[in-house]
Amino acid sequence: MILTILGGGGFRVPLVHQALLDDPDSNRVTHLRLFDTDAPRLRAVAAVCAEQAAASSSPGIEVSLHTDLAEAVTGTDFVFSAIRVGGLAGRACDEAIPLRHGVIGQETVGAGGISYALRTLPVVERLGREIARLAPEAWLISFTNPAGMVTEALAPILGERVVGICDSPVGLARRAIAASGVGREDRERVELDYVGLNHLGWVTGLQLDGRDLLPGLMADAKALGSFEEGRLFGPDWLQALGHLPNEYLHHYYFTREALAADRSAQASRAQVILEQQRAFYGVDDPSSSGAWQRWETCRMARETTYMASNREAAGSFERDPDDLTGGGYDRIALQIMHAIAHDRPARLVLNRPNAGRVTSVDDDAVIEAPCLVDGTGIQPLPIGEIPAHGVGLVQQVKNVERTTIEAARAGDRTLAWRALALHPLVDSVTVAKRLLDDLLDEVPGLEYLR
Repeated sequence: MILTILGGGGFRVPLVHQALLDDPDSNRVTHLRLFDTDAPRLRAVAAVCAEQAAASSSPGIEVSLHTDLAEAVTGTDFVFSAIRVGGLAGRACDEAIPLRHGVIGQETVGAGGISYALRTLPVVERLGREIARLAPEAWLISFTNPAGMVTEALAPILGERVVGICDSPVGLARRAIAASGVGREDRERVELDYVGLNHLGWVTGLQLDGRDLLPGLMADAKALGSFEEGRLFGPDWLQALGHLPNEYLHHYYFTREALAADRSAQASRAQVILEQQRAFYGVDDPSSSGAWQRWETCRMARETTYMASNREAAGSFERDPDDLTGGGYDRIALQIMHAIAHDRPARLVLNRPNAGRVTSVDDDAVIEAPCLVDGTGIQPLPIGEIPAHGVGLVQQVKNVERTTIEAARAGDRTLAWRALALHPLVDSVTVAKRLLDDLLDEVPGLEYLR
């Protein structure tokens, strides 16, 4: 199989390459094409991949570097999108400008997520049309954020051949299953019930041999407090909800605390990552010997500081060692490819159109919920309704997502303002207008809305 990665110079690409090297399947990916507009970053990542391959006992994977999209995509079987339009400099704006106006600045949530989407959606739609033209049989697996909006924007272009993935539900499920007392030998057999939008969903069940483990976990405050989400939200709030929320819901449930922590932080998340990655990309020759170790050192620093301000707002706690492995989306992508190409069924939480599964949003709305993936493609699985306490929030954020997509397609500044003003984390129409003015003045890639 041939796999093309868009954003092939991205920091997390070596996680995908390592997963491909570790894949024992005889029908594994044999050619990895890395596409990026930044040639030096491509070479830096390629150096890590070369050292990974040299250390591996598995057959090597051909890795080729591309700055021409047609060359990278034509004839490929799967495309993995991991682009970050505007880079970390753009993310820094997404985080800093909202904070200046007294609202949360985060890369996928709230005003920052809307800014990120407005500069990303025109790019991914152009890429989607090129993929449809150059590789009409290829599947696009998108990790590009904001994942739900990107998937919904691409669905009219690529139809059934696009799916959005996220590693947050996987990490939450792994921690919750372990806290439920399930032995390691049985953890892979637990089926996750999960529903919501990307970065706005809830675990609603943990099914093992016909028994739901979630009620027992929710009744045990000590068990709830033993893993990351329990410490982040507090066992008492989780018990009040009756469901396990995705970590990003901390911004909605503890808005004042999260905002205060962001304001008191010495640097934004983007600034922290930029500084960390200088030790990898910023050396005189990033493709020189030792690239893998430099990359791994940066990766560990990144994982250790993940959601640091939210953890600070929750009382300050360190991440567990098991949560520092990174990735998760790499294994999801691998499962999707094998399921489709070799008809090996997999049950995965994915971003796909609702297709009648929940009644609180329409059928075309992209939700994050379990699907069955096999040789026939991707079929949405039946799932319970969105929890009653979350229906209004999901509907409001879905409206914001769709308004943002409309704004990007039409180049309409008024729609962009409406999207910002209607987001639940933006508390004033006036603030939304001033915030948008600053975004359009300062963020590269938003010129089309001026």
